[in-house]
Amino acid sequence: MKKQKLWGYMGKCLRVDLTRGSIEDETLDPEMVKNYVGGTGFGTEFLYREVPPRVQWDDPENRIIMASGPIGGVPLSGSGTLSLVTKGPMTNLAVSTQANGFWGAFLKFSGYDALILQGQSPKWVYLHIGDGKVELRDATPLLGKDTWQTEDAIRQNIGTTKMMSVYGIGPAGENRVRFAVVAGDKGHVCSKNGCGCVMGSKRLKAVAISRGQQPVPIYNKELLKEKARALLQEAKTNKGGQIYKWGTGGAFSTHAQAGSLPIRNYTTNIFPEHEKMNAEYIRGHFEHKNKPCWACGLGHTKFMKVTEGPYAGYTGEEPEYECMATWGPLIGNTDPGAMVMLSNLNDRLGMDVNEAGWVISWVMECYEKGILTRKDLDGLDMHWGNVEATEMMLGKISRREGIGNLLAEGVKRASEQTGGESTRMGVYVLKGATPRTHDHRAIWPEMLETCVSATGTIQAGSRMVDPIAFGLPAPTNSFSPWEVAGLSAKLDGWLVFLDSFPVCRFITIHPGLTIDCFNAVTGRDLSLSDALTIGRRIINKLRIFNFRHGLDPALEVPSPRYGSTPVDGPAKGKSVEPYFHWMKSFYFELMGWDPATGMPLPQTLDALALEKLIPDL
Repeated sequence: MKKQKLWGYMGKCLRVDLTRGSIEDETLDPEMVKNYVGGTGFGTEFLYREVPPRVQWDDPENRIIMASGPIGGVPLSGSGTLSLVTKGPMTNLAVSTQANGFWGAFLKFSGYDALILQGQSPKWVYLHIGDGKVELRDATPLLGKDTWQTEDAIRQNIGTTKMMSVYGIGPAGENRVRFAVVAGDKGHVCSKNGCGCVMGSKRLKAVAISRGQQPVPIYNKELLKEKARALLQEAKTNKGGQIYKWGTGGAFSTHAQAGSLPIRNYTTNIFPEHEKMNAEYIRGHFEHKNKPCWACGLGHTKFMKVTEGPYAGYTGEEPEYECMATWGPLIGNTDPGAMVMLSNLNDRLGMDVNEAGWVISWVMECYEKGILTRKDLDGLDMHWGNVEATEMMLGKISRREGIGNLLAEGVKRASEQTGGESTRMGVYVLKGATPRTHDHRAIWPEMLETCVSATGTIQAGSRMVDPIAFGLPAPTNSFSPWEVAGLSAKLDGWLVFLDSFPVCRFITIHPGLTIDCFNAVTGRDLSLSDALTIGRRIINKLRIFNFRHGLDPALEVPSPRYGSTPVDGPAKGKSVEPYFHWMKSFYFELMGWDPATGMPLPQTLDALALEKLIPDL
């Protein structure tokens, strides 16, 4: 890296103290750039430095760090991504969650690499960055508006209809639903561990950025152009062009055939209607048009109009796979138009689709078994597939109205308060949050990663990363405890490194070309091994943060239903339960952690240049 210039960076962070209403620029630390890259890495460093163990998720001293990185705003598909890091309410531990769109690029064009939010505003406000100035504005007129309405109102208030990115909260965040999200650009979501609830606790409705004109300094523009073009081509043709042709919903039927599609709260693995709900069907029957993210040539996101069934005429974002799985098979719904409607409703109310879906499916099973009655549910008939009742229940949850007040706590807390048999029916990790909307009983790597993750979601992504690129053998058996734990540990760090660019994971499917792009932008000479080291440095720092904030490794296990054995379908009889604790211990050992607790060992921290954290153990 040329010492006289931080290639790929703007050189400044923006700090906003909502309590005092102060706005300050801070110089970007070159050592932080070297060791943590950007995005999740920057967020981790600020969180660790500034949020001590006494600070709870809703304390004004908690931080929300929204960061771009060296790739933000450069001519590379997926370079509008942002990474949000905070301490969240589902687990009261750290979370790193990403969203695509335009925000990350526009932050860079405004001259900043990261935004640090702290304090608690005495009144509701939103932050606007643009036209060479930063200001807090009154958000009182925005209260009660959903995320799309909020975005439209802010655009009207600022006086622009385009070249602005708005990320904010809906009614769920205002009412501190534990699994509220920060959503933006009408269809993109920072979704994990209740980050929208944290924003609501700070009385911050949104952050809006008007596109600035400051160019991102690039070390080698011609090399970047060449490598970015090749990387995009790899993404377009990966797995037969599945994402390019069909988006994430292209995997819907594949999951159904593999037994990894979540159906009726894990009570079955059979869903014969999958072919009439998958991406091929909805793109073939509903009207749609491209709605790409910043500078993206993959363009897997679409805007859609339902053209058949009871919801004909409804328009909104095409559901991603997890939205399709949630508002289709997970709740027993077989109408694709209703799936589109519920997906958009949930996003606009501002709730994590995963937790919301697991809550609704848990309620439906409780209702079917007589554990919860219509009286308990404010008169709603919550039988499997009841779309109208689901629509009403989502509204109740977002407002914490009636039974919605209980369900706004998430599956774990709602089931514990309900008691009895219901406590064994919820799908979640004992730490407090639910998994993504898959049936992980057929994807053991993702169950393990979800339970032990320091980021609050799937961390290693061993199923999404080509191990051959890292000199490892290709996976052969997803039900092998040795292979599952081994690959998860050996690949852990790569996705966190990508989240520190940050950049869309659907673009960066070729690790070698991805590193080439990074080096072309920054002037560094990183190898894949260097990248894994940086990712592991971030993971270990998050891990220690979580231990200092109360992580109990005994809770890094699946709930009884989450870890149960499928009773039918392709994964029938495949039980993770006899192997899970061994897999977890083996993963810990390979990560250089204590096999019993997962506490990073001093020699591991020393090897990652984290020796200053050893006293914190």
